[in-house]
Amino acid sequence: MCGIVGYTGSHEAQALLMDGLRRLEYRGYDSAGVAVQSAEEPVQVEKQLGKLAELRAALEARPLGGTAGIGHTRWATHGRPSQANAHPHTGGGERFAIVHNGIIENYRALRHELESAGVAFQSETDSEVLAHLIARAYQGDLARAVRQALKQAEGSYAVAAICADEPGVIAGARHGSPLVLGRAPHGFFLGSDVLAFIGETSEACYLNDGDSFRMDAAGCEILRADGTSVVPEFHTVTVSAEQAEKEGHPHFMLKEIHQQPDVIRHLLAAYVADEQDAIDFPDIRGLEDRLDGIQRVVFVACGTAWHAAMVGKYLLEQWSGLPVSVELASEFRYRHTVLDGSVLVVAVSQSGETADTLEAARKAAQAGAALLAIVNVPGSTLDREAHGAIRLLAGPEIGVASTKAYTAQIVAITLFALYMGRRRGALSAEQLAEWIRALDALPGQVERALSDKAQIEAVAAEPICRTASHAMFIGRGYNYPSALEGALKLKEISYIHVEGYAAGEMKHGPIALVTDHIPVVAIAVQDEGVYGKTRSNIEELRARGGVILAIGTEGDTSLKEIAQAFIGIPACPAELSPVLVAIPLQLFAYYVACMLGHDVDQPRNLAKSVTVE
Repeated sequence: MCGIVGYTGSHEAQALLMDGLRRLEYRGYDSAGVAVQSAEEPVQVEKQLGKLAELRAALEARPLGGTAGIGHTRWATHGRPSQANAHPHTGGGERFAIVHNGIIENYRALRHELESAGVAFQSETDSEVLAHLIARAYQGDLARAVRQALKQAEGSYAVAAICADEPGVIAGARHGSPLVLGRAPHGFFLGSDVLAFIGETSEACYLNDGDSFRMDAAGCEILRADGTSVVPEFHTVTVSAEQAEKEGHPHFMLKEIHQQPDVIRHLLAAYVADEQDAIDFPDIRGLEDRLDGIQRVVFVACGTAWHAAMVGKYLLEQWSGLPVSVELASEFRYRHTVLDGSVLVVAVSQSGETADTLEAARKAAQAGAALLAIVNVPGSTLDREAHGAIRLLAGPEIGVASTKAYTAQIVAITLFALYMGRRRGALSAEQLAEWIRALDALPGQVERALSDKAQIEAVAAEPICRTASHAMFIGRGYNYPSALEGALKLKEISYIHVEGYAAGEMKHGPIALVTDHIPVVAIAVQDEGVYGKTRSNIEELRARGGVILAIGTEGDTSLKEIAQAFIGIPACPAELSPVLVAIPLQLFAYYVACMLGHDVDQPRNLAKSVTVE
């Protein structure tokens, strides 16, 4: 959940570390720090509670000179947010400094052992035990000391360490949490993801789970979990430094909402044949021989990706005839699930590093299931471990609240559902071509929906929205997942208590909550088999004093008449409507949060990439 950056080379490290931490701010954090070393100075540490501005001010007052160092943005898991609990942590009389992402599950036992041996701890964190274990294991080789120390640690980690006795050397390892190395003409980098160093180089090497590494200004080496030494393979990544900037928008979230038409265009261009009569996924060809024997599909995902997978369930069942289930990855991991070679498990994750989704995917693969990843980050752990992958091609998503990745997931899953339908003979060539034409119209329709943002902002400005303590979202059919996603978006950035429901379930309990102080966002698009039923549900809520904010098809005057506010989206097939419905839902959440004065891009308590359980 936290951000790691490191550098060793010929340039001053402090500025490069701070620039890397700035690019990693999107991951969410409550404190930040850096440790820098040089041949002339011991390990120097500066860390501050709060945003990077606090750390930057401290470094301006006391710059840290040196050409090697590590930095970290912390999101508290063990120990409250404080300066003492911020990383880097030191050990061995401050000769060693470490940064760590993940959770050391046996840290209490390790801490008790170290304290019994006379070690004094300065923080409440699980991470500090690593600094002291490395110091205790050190015998002149930092990389070896890191490996020895980590043999005692249980849990997940991405760790990097420096030592006053080995100027210019950074050593570390990963297990469960991601780390990527970068190679530049003036030195080597490491980071939680490529954004940590993308302004300096586009050459990246993703570490495998269990890898350890050592780097200095002259080069780097990697040891696999079995002790095999390998030469790092660096690949060119397509992410640009500009993609990690706001480019004139007040927030990354708004920028990413506006990027959605182009994201959809890129997906269609990548996976639909030029003749518009076939769908091809180049990176699942290793799976193709197994797809014809698939008898069941299981989606595993968390949060927003789970909502996209729910849309996928409806589509895949409709077009392929396969039975489909959607599982929360955090629950799937610990259930006695029935899996074998006849099951296709589709793991959906924007980052490709979501801990619960990764473990669910590994469980499926170990049971013999075919494993398909739908992922936005090429080279991420899920992307590499799956038997095949469909990449979202959405570019970096910086805002913690997912927007463009969500609609990209829906479109990618839609394409896969059509692909499977045609492969299994459930869809004719003519039907496939018709759906491809409908998909081709989506980017333009999304642009039309975005052009209505002033109206959405006006709805968000209504007193009942700005002052609400509670809200409800309802939908049916393809847009029941949309109701869940809209509720999630609003709650995570506005901090309003919001619940999403299947509209048909309102009479089974939730309708008891309806008052004239609780706004109800009702999704009811035309041409959906449940449109009439949803309208009836809205009428029931209205009769009990509910304040209805309706999202429906443009020109639906009858829906407009029974709602206090109405937002229209372009007419489209019901199967594709969740993409268009997502636009007003995202904008509504964005404007409400802005009016409440919240940090839209970095909401409290949340992190972009959830790499711990």
